[in-house]
Amino acid sequence: MKDLITAIGLILFIEGLVIAIFPSRIKSMLELIKNTPENKLRTFGVVFLVIGFLIIWYIKN
Repeated sequence: MKDLITAIGLILFIEGLVIAIFPSRIKSMLELIKNTPENKLRTFGVVFLVIGFLIIWYIKN
């Protein structure tokens, strides 16, 4: 449970840092995401999910 809370905190920290450093770039990326078809977004989401799972699995084993 401690690892999960640490991971969530790390995600929030990194996202907050990126938004604080590059606010205009984040706005343009959000606009790009808004205009991207849902199928493509879903595919990217699954790819990142698998990559994240593999990284965690590799570190834990």
